[in-house]
Amino acid sequence: MLVTKKAPDFTATAVLGNNQIVEDFNLYKNLGPKGAVVFFYPKDFTFVCPTEIIAFDHRYQDFKDRGIEVIGISTDNEFSHLAWKNTPVNKGGIGQVKYPLVADLTKEISRNFDVLYANAVALRGSFLLDADGTIRHMVLNDDALGRNIDEMIRMVDTMIFTNENGVVCPAGWNKNDEGMKANPEGVADYLGKNSDKL
Repeated sequence: MLVTKKAPDFTATAVLGNNQIVEDFNLYKNLGPKGAVVFFYPKDFTFVCPTEIIAFDHRYQDFKDRGIEVIGISTDNEFSHLAWKNTPVNKGGIGQVKYPLVADLTKEISRNFDVLYANAVALRGSFLLDADGTIRHMVLNDDALGRNIDEMIRMVDTMIFTNENGVVCPAGWNKNDEGMKANPEGVADYLGKNSDKL
């Protein structure tokens, strides 16, 4: 169980948004000012994976505006990542996604994040890291179940809101909703005003 713990650090080869290949991409040196979303996917040139990678790319500026970096990881090598980026979307590629794709060829990163399946590929693990690298949220899907990027943005908003306001976020909380104090009076007050919305 990794939530509440510091994310396992790593230094690995990655393809950056500008297509530069670097061999010393370090997780902690690439967190945004408010943290990062680190997501794992099974394989390049597959089926559900490009829909997620492109969906993250379409919302990349939303993450950046919140001070959050996005980092994708699979057990493919950097040349496969680059070839996939250089393949047009209408031919099964992902196009020029703007965030880094890390090559976890040794599978050590996937193993350390506990998403490695059958010692072969990473499952669809998503991790929300705070600015200090603490994992605040994680979701793990099996291969066939694509994730919801808008829900990850909502979780980013909840993390930032709780960090900045010292309150907690109730069920279904969205940006600009009120939070509640983490005590019996705060819960009673919130439920008295909002129980019909839950």
